[in-house]
Amino acid sequence: MQGQMLLLAGMVMLVILPLTLLVSSRIAATVRALAEEAERVRHFDFSGRGPEDSFILEFYSLGQAFGSMKESLAQKALALEVAQVKLEKLVGLGIAMSSERDSNKLMEMILMGAKDLTNADGGTLYMRTEDDTLRFQILRNDTLGVAVGGVSGELPNIPAVLLKDAEGNANHRNVVSHCVHEELTINIVDAYDSSQFDFSGTKVFDERNGYRSQSFLTVPLKPRGGDVIGALQLINARVPGTNDIIPFDPAIQSFVEALSAQAATALYNRQLLDAQEKLMDSMIQIIAGAIDAKSPYTGGHCERVPELALMLAEEAGKVATGPLANFAFKSEEEWREFKIGAWLHDCGKVVTPEYVVDKATKLETIYNRIHEVRTRFELLLRDAVISYMQGVIGGDEDETVLRERMEARRAQLLEDFAFVAECNVGGEFMAPEKVERLKLIAEQTWVRTFDDRLGLSHEELKRFPADKPDLPVTEKLLDDKPWHVIPRPGGKERYAEFNFAVNIPENLYNFGEVYNLSVSRGTLSEEERFKINEHIMQTIAMLERLPFPKHMQRVPEYAGTHHETMIGTGYPRKLDASQLSVPSRIMAIADIFEALTASDRPYKKAKTLSESIKILSFFKKDKHIDGDLFDLFLTSGVYKEYAERFLLPEQIDEVAVEQYLTKTAAE
Repeated sequence: MQGQMLLLAGMVMLVILPLTLLVSSRIAATVRALAEEAERVRHFDFSGRGPEDSFILEFYSLGQAFGSMKESLAQKALALEVAQVKLEKLVGLGIAMSSERDSNKLMEMILMGAKDLTNADGGTLYMRTEDDTLRFQILRNDTLGVAVGGVSGELPNIPAVLLKDAEGNANHRNVVSHCVHEELTINIVDAYDSSQFDFSGTKVFDERNGYRSQSFLTVPLKPRGGDVIGALQLINARVPGTNDIIPFDPAIQSFVEALSAQAATALYNRQLLDAQEKLMDSMIQIIAGAIDAKSPYTGGHCERVPELALMLAEEAGKVATGPLANFAFKSEEEWREFKIGAWLHDCGKVVTPEYVVDKATKLETIYNRIHEVRTRFELLLRDAVISYMQGVIGGDEDETVLRERMEARRAQLLEDFAFVAECNVGGEFMAPEKVERLKLIAEQTWVRTFDDRLGLSHEELKRFPADKPDLPVTEKLLDDKPWHVIPRPGGKERYAEFNFAVNIPENLYNFGEVYNLSVSRGTLSEEERFKINEHIMQTIAMLERLPFPKHMQRVPEYAGTHHETMIGTGYPRKLDASQLSVPSRIMAIADIFEALTASDRPYKKAKTLSESIKILSFFKKDKHIDGDLFDLFLTSGVYKEYAERFLLPEQIDEVAVEQYLTKTAAE
């Protein structure tokens, strides 16, 4: 029995043991498969079929739960991946928008970025206007192939959306207007089923174009802490990879809202910067206009010089060979920097007295003092007549002799005054012999009976000597008196910090009559010529003290070097060719040519175009201006284009350009 029992037990063991091993192996395989699946899931690998079904209920339930969890995690991971991609796009768009300076490009970037985030078929960007409407700024539709606005610069030809009706009430029937008024996002599943908003215009558009505008997502553009500046509207969200129209996913809506917030801030900042630039440009033009308005004889100079400078700079940027090949303004900022420098090139004239700028005669200050001199001659002639009459009455001399003496005196006085008046005009060179004759005339005397200190200001009286002569007093016909000299306030140290290489006269002004009438050329004395030239020093002093941003650092250079020459003989710093940039050289040509062709100056007749070009060629020959730029000025036709815009018809004549070009340029 024991043997049978052992045999039976052995047989049972032989059956049960393999079965147990088989069952445990199946159980272990299920556990191993779950472990492997868990390891893959831990590494975000959701591939594989998962564990097979188990005959053990608990393992079966565990496998099913694990499979559901894996599928859920896979979906979540996919959603996170999609969200991460969209977030990366959102961040990239934010970075790109923050650095974009072109408003049109920025708005297009916003709309296209929103379309890409939502896979929308179309979209529109609206901007709020000053008259409280929403203007169509950009319109895009992939299906219809519509692309209007943005960098193209062509605004959609669609009437603006009214924010208020005729009675001044807020317009809530239009979805975009409602979005702006309420400052909230509106997500519409199907516009054709909406009764809250009026989509009649949309339906007419659809009918005309064979289109169906179904899902809408309208988001306000509101910068942080500011008012709504516009709205972004997306149309017809699509299933990725297809053209099937679906509603806009609320999960995607948050990304669009985030993009809209960034976009609104970027647009608002861009608008502020544009407004600041416009304000700055307006202020610059006001300053330039005020300088021109100071004198009717320089009107338009500050406007014409920038125009000519920009025309020549544009042509210089096209040159591909020679010394000018490396010159070109590479960005809009560089153009703007040069333009501002050109507009401000004479801003220092704001401190130049207009009676100096407009001085047409040598004795002119605020008025032409030749009238005083003529009055003195009149007095001398009157004295001669009185002397004649007294002689006749006294009967001591023959009346004929007296008359001849009076007439001789009259003729001499008329001749002398005519000579003084001619000297005053300053049309001819004052040769030494003329100066000597002027001094001889000045030595004549006349009797002053009235006090010349009456009616003077406190400052004027300071220039008179303390001792007052007894009246009547005999004075020279023309004289340089101490009170004609006005000392320079502050001495010569005013411009010490700017390293100007100019000779500063000791006095601010010298109104001496003989001193001014003896000026050898023109009408300006040394002090007045310095006062005229001082405008460029004042320009540099004003501009170099301004805190220009980095991209405007060269404005003082462009504005302050147009009186320098290529050989270092100009002013105020005596710079030479190695120290003068191409824009600085352009400014010099523009300033000289405008002055030559100007028809509104009192001290010269308007020169013809050919005369002006000829004189400008002498500046080139003397190396006062850049020869290559002068040749380009002629060969490009800039001189002719400028003449047609700004010169009088009678000034424009034919110019033999070839005779003024250098040999290499002509070849």
